[in-house]
Amino acid sequence: MEERLLQELGRVERLVVLTGAGMSTESGLPDFRSHGGLWYQYRPEEIASVEALRERPLLFYEFYRQRLEALDGVQPNAGHKALARLEQQGRLQLIVTQNVDGLHTAAGSQKVAEIHGSLRRARCHTCGRAYSPDILRRPVKHFDDLPRCACGGLIRPDIVLFGELLPQEALDRAVAAVESCDALLVVGSSLQVYPAASLPQLALDRGARLWILNLTYTPYDGDAEIVVRSKAAALLGRLLE
Repeated sequence: MEERLLQELGRVERLVVLTGAGMSTESGLPDFRSHGGLWYQYRPEEIASVEALRERPLLFYEFYRQRLEALDGVQPNAGHKALARLEQQGRLQLIVTQNVDGLHTAAGSQKVAEIHGSLRRARCHTCGRAYSPDILRRPVKHFDDLPRCACGGLIRPDIVLFGELLPQEALDRAVAAVESCDALLVVGSSLQVYPAASLPQLALDRGARLWILNLTYTPYDGDAEIVVRSKAAALLGRLLE
């Protein structure tokens, strides 16, 4: 199946790729759900939510300070670079990513829909004014240290928090691309989080081919034309050869 997927990727004309966390772990990003991580101590909705920003801001800012520090020195892997190459060849229409690390853009991809936002940006929660994410690297030990906009609102990562809707523009781009693609390749996503998890069904309904590259089971394995259990960087990196 690995060789077949590589062959198909070498000749597909209108490809859309949906990427999840498995795309980035091979770049060395830590799993915050692991033992000792903040998501091991708290449920995600308790720490990465609008409610936490308002009611537990010290915990909220410490968590995102750690996430930003984790990005230091992290580079795109061979999988990211291979997708950028497919775009340069004019055969990749769009990367739809659930990741917030910005590694696809760092690899050179320009057609990227970040449906969960990006840690590489920050904005005011109240007025939306853009800020450098560096402001979120400062330790926040007291309420007086909270990063605030000129309007008085809190400055936060430009990502989708629990309790918020996905950015409509990015979601519209994703849907439009899937509706017109020849094939949808899912990389490193277990397809458990909606609405991204609904894109494979949309592709199938439109007559597109579905390929899955993921280490674990997904609900669409039975519907996919190709399913490969492999690490993304190891396999996609062979396209660069």
